[in-house]
Amino acid sequence: MSEIIYVTEDGLQKLKEELEHLRGVERPMISRQIADARDKGDLSENAEYAAAKEAQGMLEMKINKLEDIVARSRIIDETRINTSSVQILNRVKIRNRSNNSVMEYQLVPESEANFKLGKIAVSSPIAQGLLGKKVGDVVQIKVPSGVIPFEIVEISL
Repeated sequence: MSEIIYVTEDGLQKLKEELEHLRGVERPMISRQIADARDKGDLSENAEYAAAKEAQGMLEMKINKLEDIVARSRIIDETRINTSSVQILNRVKIRNRSNNSVMEYQLVPESEANFKLGKIAVSSPIAQGLLGKKVGDVVQIKVPSGVIPFEIVEISL
């Protein structure tokens, strides 16, 4: 059995919109490119045809992957999330005890991670180190540069 993928309602909607775009816009466009290239004659020496067929294969692979993700997705019930300990969809403010810098991250499903927006995947090393911890806890998190002690300052929704 395939692993369940947890997503927010917005995240699932974005995945479905991307899938519909690929099916409804990209797929017909590539089909037209293949037809145009086919009309130009000898397919054995037609680079345009070969490129369009390769693009079609890549697109179909992407569509299949998205269909699989959507099929395995389960929406997270945001009403059942609390802030007594760190869990998915929480915003967590942490202080690096080595240099006193404070950072805030939201723990989100992998498909919704965006570091620039402060959204880190729940499977990332930092998120894994924070899960289940409470405000005031100090955790040692292994990152590429070594082990860093972080103190959980605040947990919110």
